[in-house]
Amino acid sequence: MRITPKTELENRISRLQSEMAVHRIDAILMVQNADLFYFTGSIQQGALYVPLQGESLYLVRKDFARARMESGLKNVVPFRSPKDIPGQLGEFGLTLPEALGMELDVIPYSVMQRFQQALGGCQVSDATPAIRTVRAIKSNYEIAIMKDAALIVDKVCRRVKEVLREGMTDLELAAELEFVARKSGHQGLVRMRGFNNELFYGHVFSGPDSAVPTYSDTPLGGMGLNPSFAQGASYKTIRRNEPVTVDFVGVFDGYIVDQTRIFSLGELPDNLVQAYDDMCAIQNFAQKAALPGTTWGGLYDACLAKAIDLGYRDHFMGSKGAQVSFIGHGTGVELDEYPFIARGFDTQELQEDMTFAFEPKVVFPGLGAVGIENTFRVAADGLKHLTFSDQALIQL
Repeated sequence: MRITPKTELENRISRLQSEMAVHRIDAILMVQNADLFYFTGSIQQGALYVPLQGESLYLVRKDFARARMESGLKNVVPFRSPKDIPGQLGEFGLTLPEALGMELDVIPYSVMQRFQQALGGCQVSDATPAIRTVRAIKSNYEIAIMKDAALIVDKVCRRVKEVLREGMTDLELAAELEFVARKSGHQGLVRMRGFNNELFYGHVFSGPDSAVPTYSDTPLGGMGLNPSFAQGASYKTIRRNEPVTVDFVGVFDGYIVDQTRIFSLGELPDNLVQAYDDMCAIQNFAQKAALPGTTWGGLYDACLAKAIDLGYRDHFMGSKGAQVSFIGHGTGVELDEYPFIARGFDTQELQEDMTFAFEPKVVFPGLGAVGIENTFRVAADGLKHLTFSDQALIQL
């Protein structure tokens, strides 16, 4: 079990306090699991109180002993109710805030109200932009873990070539790959921040199923097994000369990478082969263009223009009528972190050591989908691979 170093946590909280000063927030109270893990090293039930100045306070309802073992923070204390917080703040020399930040993008309204009332009815604002801005810049410690996660998805890709056969179902292939990932240390949970966003390991599907749109904010959907989870692998059988998509999320010690590779049994139609080559060309363009200072939206616009010039206006990032307005998404503790390589993010700029998955894909209804996805780190001279599996279209 990897325990987040104390120095790592202290640096994260220090950077958060700098963001709080910019946003004029006196204190932040966070309760969401991903944020707790990032700033405390634990997800034991409770709340982290971060003042504008001074040391933070991890208040733990359940389980305190485990939180004390897992977290490198100095101040980890038990608490029973939000009503206890003012007294506990006083014990550590902290005063009640006038301007409190909370994770208003994810916290239920009733939970927010209970904490707000317990803290004297202070003004509550959204601390999420400050939190996500800090989390977007990865340390060497985090990047090393993401490289470990990349080893898992590489094992998954290599396993495809060993088990893929005509007549097996998409579900059978997915199960084979999930087995390999789990044995390699995949934690089995893919965290996503967006409301109602759900994912199980990733998407494994073939032929026309890969072109089926669905509710999820993804370029590819798939039929899934039933309407209660209408995405991903189904009972469809895999046939020759059709694309098999393996869009797999690797998660190791809490950190995520995302990778897509395309396989087939026999040769694919020429138009799909050409489309795959074109998506690789867009990725290669992005690798050079995604320099620090480039706006997220500007990179999206440039890549979209290239896709349109190549003739994929009605196919790029989804079938016509179901296209998504992004090409890349940040990865880290969650699958949908900053930065978003997406329409409308015209003022936010890439910074060194941001990490994101870039996934140019095209969809042909009734035929299938092809594309590529890798997770990258932003460096001074462009993007550097974190995922590294063979990028060739693999026709077995």
